[in-house]
Amino acid sequence: MTTAVQTHVPAARAKPKKAVQGEKLRGYDKVARIPIKVIPTVEAKKKPDWIRVKMSSPAEVARIKAKLREQKLYTVCEEAACPNLAQCFGDGTATFMIMGDICTRRCPFCDVAHGRPNNLDPDEPRHTAETIQGLGLKYAVITSVDRDDLKDGGAQHFVDVLNESRALSPNCLIEILVPDFRGRMDVALDLLCETAPDVFNHNIETVPRLYKAFRPGSDYQHSLDLLKIYKARRPDIATKCGFMVGLGETEEEVYALLDDLKTHDVDMITIGQYLQPSKNHAPVDRYVHPDEFQRYMDYGKKIGFFSIWAGPMVRSSYFADRQYYGEDCPAPIRSKKALEAEGKLGC
Repeated sequence: MTTAVQTHVPAARAKPKKAVQGEKLRGYDKVARIPIKVIPTVEAKKKPDWIRVKMSSPAEVARIKAKLREQKLYTVCEEAACPNLAQCFGDGTATFMIMGDICTRRCPFCDVAHGRPNNLDPDEPRHTAETIQGLGLKYAVITSVDRDDLKDGGAQHFVDVLNESRALSPNCLIEILVPDFRGRMDVALDLLCETAPDVFNHNIETVPRLYKAFRPGSDYQHSLDLLKIYKARRPDIATKCGFMVGLGETEEEVYALLDDLKTHDVDMITIGQYLQPSKNHAPVDRYVHPDEFQRYMDYGKKIGFFSIWAGPMVRSSYFADRQYYGEDCPAPIRSKKALEAEGKLGC
């Protein structure tokens, strides 16, 4: 199966902008300098019936957004254009994104802006903690942009958020979804092992064959090692990892990736369908059928993961509290007509 990328930039494209501190680079300006260039999509694939989200309370969505703006906070839900935003915000949950809204990496699947980030906001840990308290959260997910400009990759900032949040909400469980800390693993793990979350999550994103195209600046084995070393040092803390399908991987490669994650002592897995944020991002290679997601869950249970959630709309922090407590993955929302056509409903 081939990936929809090319090795040259179309002649008509303008020279990409240079990074200026605090300025967001998106679309072509973000991905133009990666090793394998993205062909801008002219006509997107039609989405199948199972790419659906459940809508929730508009008033609750507005309340969450207002609270975030009041505290000058970001969420990965908004910055990465997550399709589950309305459902999660409507249910009173959000995934906080710390260390700003500009990432030092240029991954072509991600809608978070690239560039030269601003300095860390020293008030952000307190503001995050106040928001967690104000929303009355019992389970919070904290993630971040990549900050390759920081000597510890931002690990101390994670620690500060953990400490502030636990001081105000001692009964709230906290999951952190961390970057790879490449080149800074030792110092980062020292900090995050001493001040540990309730769940240590790191996304491996895709199979090793596709790393150069879709995860430039990262290393597959390094991400595996990060998870394994953390678990070895803090066996009392649950480890978690997520990745996408629909980028050009084969089913056999997914099983091999699950084997690798199990060998590296990961407890919980999330697998979701890649959805293209814009025409300048990596295109969708295929829409994975719910039956294939079910095969991945069956395989993951067979090899012994504590929990594996796989489905078209599953994301790393999708109902993270429910997965932590061992609940089953929500079934995809399907139309009656489609199920009848597949022979999965009676006459």
